[in-house]
Amino acid sequence: MHIDKDFYAGVRGVVPILIGVIPFAMISGVAAVSVGLTLFETIGISVIVFAGASQLVVYQLMSAGSPWIIMVLTAWVINLRFTMYSATLAPYLQKLPLGQKALLAYMLSDQAFGTSMSYFIGNEKVSHRWYYFGAALTIWVAWQISAVIGALLGALVPASWGFDFAFPLSFMALMFGALYDRPTVAAALVGGSVAVLARGLPYNTGLVLAIFLGIAAGYFLESRLPRKEIAQ
Repeated sequence: MHIDKDFYAGVRGVVPILIGVIPFAMISGVAAVSVGLTLFETIGISVIVFAGASQLVVYQLMSAGSPWIIMVLTAWVINLRFTMYSATLAPYLQKLPLGQKALLAYMLSDQAFGTSMSYFIGNEKVSHRWYYFGAALTIWVAWQISAVIGALLGALVPASWGFDFAFPLSFMALMFGALYDRPTVAAALVGGSVAVLARGLPYNTGLVLAIFLGIAAGYFLESRLPRKEIAQ
């Protein structure tokens, strides 16, 4: 199989981002074993789900004893952003065969999407398929290896040490990197406030409520502000 030069360009494009992906994936692996999952189960979830933010939240809900329907609903809400990512990437990849589109859709991540779209906009003569595949595959491989390492390390650490710090630290890192305009700041403030105020609700449903209200606040502000003011 001939590998296009744009594949390697995609790999090079995401290499600097791995400095954040690798520790995040390791935390995901540590968190999985800390809630009682086996190494095999941790690897299975990491490969099948491949969505770090929702995985960490589900692990937190598992530790709180939440019902499975709450876990599924929460993961679904968090992963709704991939629908918007897919719609944005569609014009660049829609002519590919169904099998290739399915593979590329499975490997979709925040990092692969952001890197690819930034490159596509500034480079007209590029193989969109190969660049995105190089970026997405690099993120996927780095994530899986790091998650396994995290799970192995987590299994060696006494359970009494606890890993509650993993959740807030990882999400704080994600949040600060995403606060780039008024709607996202509003979403973070509303979601964070509701999460604190509703933390006493049963089965950790306050987290689900916070997600819904945070998204609603960001969407409302974005629809009200003129486009040129959103980024100010």
